[in-house]
Amino acid sequence: MTRLLGLDVGDRRIGVAVADRDGHAFPLTTLRRTDDPERDGAAIAALVREHEVDTIVVGMPFDMQGGEGEQAARTRAFVEGIRPALNARVRYRDERLTSHVAEQRVGPMKRGRSGGPPTRAQREAWRARIDREAAAIILQDEIDAGSAERDAHTETSE
Repeated sequence: MTRLLGLDVGDRRIGVAVADRDGHAFPLTTLRRTDDPERDGAAIAALVREHEVDTIVVGMPFDMQGGEGEQAARTRAFVEGIRPALNARVRYRDERLTSHVAEQRVGPMKRGRSGGPPTRAQREAWRARIDREAAAIILQDEIDAGSAERDAHTETSE
């Protein structure tokens, strides 16, 4: 089986997920984005090597009509900026509504002390967790789509 790494690329953070050899995606880490594509590429390339990845699945933020807007263009530019550092194929996967689903899976943000508003650190930790979970959803969607495609092409003998 191809080893996959999933990315949910945002302006500040990159949620990362990895698939195990059985085809189950799970959240891995959240990277802080920098303004340096070489540095971001090196961080992702290190994960590619560590997890023996040969394909990276990047969430593509299509608009609700299926078109590519400004965020999709920024995502493509980011990927092209880090591509020289990567020793893996890159595929794009529709990521519409993945953050919403991730928020439902993770649950609400915890309250601050004494039930007050969450602290800045709590908000950042929650957002980072959402980004990792969204990357896992993107990756699992890719795995499931590939399994469905393989099943459709498999003939059964009777």
